[in-house]
Amino acid sequence: MNPEQFKMALAEKGILLDETQMNQFDDYYKTLVEWNEKMNLTAITDKQDVYLKHFYDSISAAFFVDFTKIESICDIGAGAGFPSIPIKICFPHLEVSIVDSLAKRITFLNHLAEILHLEKVHFYHDRAETFGQNKLHRAQFDLVTARAVARMSVLSELCIPLVKKGGIFLAMKAQQAEQELEVAAKAITLFGGKVTNHFAFMLPVEESERNIYVIEKTKETPNKYPRKAGTPNKQPIE
Repeated sequence: MNPEQFKMALAEKGILLDETQMNQFDDYYKTLVEWNEKMNLTAITDKQDVYLKHFYDSISAAFFVDFTKIESICDIGAGAGFPSIPIKICFPHLEVSIVDSLAKRITFLNHLAEILHLEKVHFYHDRAETFGQNKLHRAQFDLVTARAVARMSVLSELCIPLVKKGGIFLAMKAQQAEQELEVAAKAITLFGGKVTNHFAFMLPVEESERNIYVIEKTKETPNKYPRKAGTPNKQPIE
């Protein structure tokens, strides 16, 4: 998917990009490739692949959720900024917070934000478990997302505590995660969530499966969650 095809594909979904936004994506690509030579940010570096598998794939969340009605998002384990930075470029009003446990990724994101002239972005070098227990951030976000960084039971414990009541946790998965979801049902309920929607679609060009699960936060998460760093992954609630 070249940049022009990318622009047209998004326009078909009602997301119209101007010249400034297209330049931001171009600068994003160049910065990603440049920094990837110094640190391992992504295995995908071909321009057409980055536009499809990173940029378009990230923005696919906006095909199913109306980001014009959302003010604040938090992205857990965003790595090189996916999915939240592409979404931010498309919806500049958003206040975006990214949490990542690797300091060098945060260094990259700070540099990227300068290059792209992004405002209202915040980068935190922290573990999701610690961040979720911080009163400054807990239950503060309209939408919290994670792009396939762990299985659903673990993601739920890391993400749902950060969602404000009435907000949503958006889990982006490649293959259909129905089995994951069944196993995670207990955890999702315990943390105050309720699965309200599931969208399955094919990523264009390569025709690979994508799934987006919308989990609404209907009640507050018990104070003891998330548990201490590392515990959700080692001892998931299932």
